[in-house]
Amino acid sequence: SWFTCVGKYKPSLPEFILIVSVMLLVSVQSASAHPQCLDFEPPFKPPWHLEFCTQYEQFGCCDQKTDNMIAERYWDIIDQLEVAGYELCADMLKEVLCQECSPYAAHLYDAEDPYTPVRELPGLCFGYCSEFHAKCGHVVKYLTENQRLQETSARDVFTFCSVVDLSDQDYCYPNVLKSPDLNSHLGQVAEDRGGCLQLCLTEVANNLRNPVLMLHSGDDTHRMFIAEQVGFVWVYLRDGSRLEQPFLDLSGEVMTTPWLGDERGFLGMAFHPEYRGNGRFFIYYSIQVNSKLEKIRVSEMKVSAHDMNMADPYSERVILEIEEPAANHNGGQLLFGLDGYLYIFTGDGGKAGDPFGKYGNAQNKSALLGKVLRINVDGSDSSGKQYRIPPDNPFLGDPDARPEVYAYGVRNMWRCSVDRGDLVSRYGRGRIFCGDVGQNRYEEIDIIVKGGNYGWRAKEGFECYDMKLCHNSSLNDILPIFAYSHHVGKSVTGGYVYRGCESPNLNGLYIFGDFMSGRIMALEEDKSTGSWKERSVCMGDTKTCSFPGLINHHHKFIISFAEDEAGELYFLATAYPSAMSPFGTVFKFMDPSRRAPPGKCKQKPLPVKVRGKKIPFVPRERKSPQFTFGFVSLLLLITLYLVFMSCVYQTCLRSDFV
Repeated sequence: SWFTCVGKYKPSLPEFILIVSVMLLVSVQSASAHPQCLDFEPPFKPPWHLEFCTQYEQFGCCDQKTDNMIAERYWDIIDQLEVAGYELCADMLKEVLCQECSPYAAHLYDAEDPYTPVRELPGLCFGYCSEFHAKCGHVVKYLTENQRLQETSARDVFTFCSVVDLSDQDYCYPNVLKSPDLNSHLGQVAEDRGGCLQLCLTEVANNLRNPVLMLHSGDDTHRMFIAEQVGFVWVYLRDGSRLEQPFLDLSGEVMTTPWLGDERGFLGMAFHPEYRGNGRFFIYYSIQVNSKLEKIRVSEMKVSAHDMNMADPYSERVILEIEEPAANHNGGQLLFGLDGYLYIFTGDGGKAGDPFGKYGNAQNKSALLGKVLRINVDGSDSSGKQYRIPPDNPFLGDPDARPEVYAYGVRNMWRCSVDRGDLVSRYGRGRIFCGDVGQNRYEEIDIIVKGGNYGWRAKEGFECYDMKLCHNSSLNDILPIFAYSHHVGKSVTGGYVYRGCESPNLNGLYIFGDFMSGRIMALEEDKSTGSWKERSVCMGDTKTCSFPGLINHHHKFIISFAEDEAGELYFLATAYPSAMSPFGTVFKFMDPSRRAPPGKCKQKPLPVKVRGKKIPFVPRERKSPQFTFGFVSLLLLITLYLVFMSCVYQTCLRSDFV
């Protein structure tokens, strides 16, 4: 018999792999919840109380305006009914109309595909539908203009409910309210079985040559400026288009090569806090003075007086140059703190183990390498320097320290950011977070404080690197808030604390990544203890990210993170880390589990005067193939067929001749 054959059947390796793969796909399909509204966006928490569809006032797809519209429609229908019909149908009619507010409305109305018509009635489970037909069959003509639904409702309950039912019984009403998988973590960031936070992405820019940074100018135009390692800075507008002419072209001055992983080039940029009025910005890049001498240069430049989207190429004023003894560990971060001062993050000079001098550059406060520097760029001093020293810099009284030094013990901090603070409480505002790239074993995340010693080369992460320096009682180093081993990644890329509006679940998470492994990670603060807990971040599966325009994969090499003027978070990555290769892409994070209420995140950017040509954005990335329920079912049938045929022609026939 068939069962005897199956009992004897031993699948070949390819058949076994196919069977296991299909079983895994089926399990993934059954475990994946996907809240989505009729506008193809995630649900949200309404800002105000819902008067009518109160069932969904904590989380759903309706704001007060939509709730009022549903209530008006309800009373319009009720006015058409006689008293007996009203008393019989009123409660169920309200429940059906309010399914538009369900966090799973797109499923209930079979609207997940934006290119197919939306159902006029939500999917009702057969038992509920039978009761609805008995009590409210006479109101169907007021709920839909669909002739088929009207005719079947007048005919018989079985035909009507077969039309109204959904193929996936988990999503029909009221089953959708009872499913633990669909409701246990509703409104929270989706997690996979391993606890990894599932996020999605949108592609916002591409064809970039090692994009090392993206930043806004803080002038209410909401433009984004993207810099390539070769020395070009491009302007991107709110509509996604790029201006044909670069904002800045320093490709003739910047020192870089096509070598994979070359750290030299255009590395940093920061707009003055008063940029809107003074047009000043600052840049950090590598230069070659002669065949044997390389330096890093920090300069001030100004925007053109004739075009707000172009820098004045003749305005460069060199502020600081530092000789680089090696080609690596060039630092590169510039940023303005809330105090209005410019912070400059330098590397330790390169090579391995900071071998310069008795203690290395990083522990030597008389060297500018391996430091966080802080200067006042609003003026010059009497000695001829193009900047002044802030009066509260921490080492002004130390004759062996450079006055520019704000913090030390830094190896090569790659990407730092200023926390905007919580949108309501302002908690955390002004903190400076940095990722410091490690040597052989650990990568770390630090919060910068005045006068702080961040340990290098005495320590790497939490552990000793140079035993003699590490056990020096005067080290007094500040430990990282987080460190991870080289089993996880080998080159940290510092990120941002999310303080945007569009993804409220992410508020307060410090999101960062690793250049070599391509991993994205997050840290969550315990405010009572000041400690930070790691939260892994992964891309949502195809079903989780099945919103228009979203993707669920990215290039491996994560170069930088960015924040737009509204506080939304991005990262810049490439498929091939060469300064001359146009494989860089900018991705924006999006939480598919919850969004802000409609209208809350609207911005009113100032107009941008565009003189030249705009190049429209054309996305290149695509969502990973979706294994739909039908597709998985087909695979399962094929697998069962293969098992059956193998059984018939191998096991059973063989047994007949024994």
